[in-house]
Amino acid sequence: MSSSYGENLRITIFGQSHSPAIGVTMEGIPAGETIDMDALQAFLRRRAPGQNDWSTPRKEGDVPEFLSGLVESRTCGAPLTAIIRNTNTKSADYAPFADTPRPGHADYTAWVKYGGAADSAGGGHFSGRLTAPLCIAGGICKQLLAKEGIEIHCRAVEIGGIADEGELTASIEEKPFPTVSDEAGRRMCAAIAEAKAAGDSLGGIIECCVTGLPAGLGDPMFGGMENRIAAIVFGIPAVKGVEFGAGFEAARMRGSENNDPFRMSGGRVVTESNHAGGILGGITTGMELRFRAAVKPTPSIAKEQQTVALSAKENGTVTVGGRHDPCVVPRAVPCVEAAAAIAVYDAWLNRKKES
Repeated sequence: MSSSYGENLRITIFGQSHSPAIGVTMEGIPAGETIDMDALQAFLRRRAPGQNDWSTPRKEGDVPEFLSGLVESRTCGAPLTAIIRNTNTKSADYAPFADTPRPGHADYTAWVKYGGAADSAGGGHFSGRLTAPLCIAGGICKQLLAKEGIEIHCRAVEIGGIADEGELTASIEEKPFPTVSDEAGRRMCAAIAEAKAAGDSLGGIIECCVTGLPAGLGDPMFGGMENRIAAIVFGIPAVKGVEFGAGFEAARMRGSENNDPFRMSGGRVVTESNHAGGILGGITTGMELRFRAAVKPTPSIAKEQQTVALSAKENGTVTVGGRHDPCVVPRAVPCVEAAAAIAVYDAWLNRKKES
């Protein structure tokens, strides 16, 4: 099923942007794990809309309701299902797009795939709204991984061509804008505001770092850690590229430059550099696992764009109104963290099963 992911931990995301609720079912979490609900809500708040000038003014509390799988905040072994109720929808804003697809959106492909029956309000099941239940699952996985000494941190490393400064070495979750450098964050905010004022939008790049991973997680070929992570990260709407370690830059290096020399340190094998991003042959090396995700500019923009009238089979134009993020990157940062946490925890469960 396209809306399900995982091998040892199975998650299924359901709902549409403007349906009564959206949610997630998680199967495979061991019984007896305590979930910190305050920490989970704080994580969800980082993704929630309507909090600042660079996000959509749509306001949603994004408070999860757990229907099963938890007893007094402790997993009980049953499938864990949680929903978030949609409370601030304006479906009328999207009525014109049922026949005139918005460029850059899934309106047209959904119309073809489902014979015109797809829910187009707010983007339906293709909406970034569905990253809220993804963050429920990922927020829980982050807590479970932290108990094993595994931490996951992300940042906006570039927005609109403006690069963050400094290394991502610790959590920046408490910051109002997800950059290491506050000055770079201010420049990014100014660029987002400028694009918004022009009726346009910006994209960017998110960097993720996973620390505390042991060597040996993942499998060769199609079960590699790159495969596992890329599969779920590409499930985040607007992600158009993923690279690990040096990524595409490795194609410009020689082998002598790209190879990470091994050495002993404190009784364990480490590498002097980390162009591999902590993965060799699909299996973790024990070094930091690093990857980056490219996020496209928000396709909902106020500028007039060319489209077609599907029923009349004629050319036309469309101007997208409603409430939209001028740049989704800041709110996508916790979504990438969530996706990485789910992929890593799934692989971690496989290691525990084998041991």
